[in-house]
Amino acid sequence: MNPRIGRGLRRREPAIDFCEAVGVIADGTPDPEVLKIAADAGRVLVSRDISTMFDQFAEFITSRESPGVLLIPSERPIGAVIEGLLKVWLTWSASDLRNQVRWIP
Repeated sequence: MNPRIGRGLRRREPAIDFCEAVGVIADGTPDPEVLKIAADAGRVLVSRDISTMFDQFAEFITSRESPGVLLIPSERPIGAVIEGLLKVWLTWSASDLRNQVRWIP
């Protein structure tokens, strides 16, 4: 994810709980491991990896729980991503996302 997304989110809503993967998840980490890291941390995963993440997530939840995944098409402008993530944070509950893949509105 572009680090400007996190900065923009915190600028718009300082109370938002959003952590970038930089320094936590190395580039090139396989999807199942990314899903495990996010689930172990109790975090909803936000990903632009729409080509493989949906299928990997479906496989992942056959054996364990997940806080959920939010998918963002890579062509979506940063401002629209920030607005979509803010809308999710303000309107969706943890139970709305649990074991679900959702597209950023």
